[in-house]
Amino acid sequence: MNFKRSTTSMAIALMALSLISMASIQQDAFASSGMSITATADRGSNTITVTGMTTDTRDIGFLVTAPNGNKVFIDQLTPDENGNFGTELKVSNWKEDGYYTILAKQGQGIFTLTLEVLVNNGMTEKTSETQSTLPGIFVPNLTNVAKDTGLALDAASFVNGDDRFTIYGTTDRVSEAVVIQVFAPNGNLVTTAQLTATLDGEFTAEIVVGGSLWKQNGDYTVTAYQNENPNYSASIVVDILDGVVVPEFGTIAAMILAVAIISIIAVSAKSRLSIIPRY
Repeated sequence: MNFKRSTTSMAIALMALSLISMASIQQDAFASSGMSITATADRGSNTITVTGMTTDTRDIGFLVTAPNGNKVFIDQLTPDENGNFGTELKVSNWKEDGYYTILAKQGQGIFTLTLEVLVNNGMTEKTSETQSTLPGIFVPNLTNVAKDTGLALDAASFVNGDDRFTIYGTTDRVSEAVVIQVFAPNGNLVTTAQLTATLDGEFTAEIVVGGSLWKQNGDYTVTAYQNENPNYSASIVVDILDGVVVPEFGTIAAMILAVAIISIIAVSAKSRLSIIPRY
């Protein structure tokens, strides 16, 4: 009787241990589950390469949506035995300019990830974007500013009397070209250029002053923009006199000038008083 009771107790203990072990394994497996996708493209290409990895064996549905909301691509992929998957997206017929959203979904909402890729005139901008829920997968932060905060021109540097100046700016859309335009005081377009921001969202441009288009004296407006969104357009003003750059008077410079003028007036007044003949 004692032997049976001992055997039963041991069996219950082993069963409980097995259940605990199975629960632990399931928790570890669940903790390490997930999916990652990466979209890469060269600037001026007609192909976006999408690769990824998943811990689930079910098919993955792909849906690409244009900026205007139209669906331009639908597909379904089966991961291999290692959980890897991939596809190529041809963008030549994607006529709408802007950001296309790539949606990857596995099962009934088990894993859902989205990416955005910029396409202009049926060609890609340089892209390398990753989204992941897998532990240990590093997702690079391609910009130091939050998305959709816009474009800004921070400053313009130059030497008084120099024949060139440099502008500095930032944007959160690093894969989209930055267009620079300079307008003369009469509104005529003087020069234009196209820049690519760094992965930190910074861009610079050196603009040379001189020539027949720079003969008008006054304020030249430098504009930088990326698209029609007003958040992605900014401008600064640079004063040009006789074909060279003239610095603007800042607050400190104005104060110094004011103090100097007051000092001159005071000294002049004192001098005049000191030479008045006494009777």
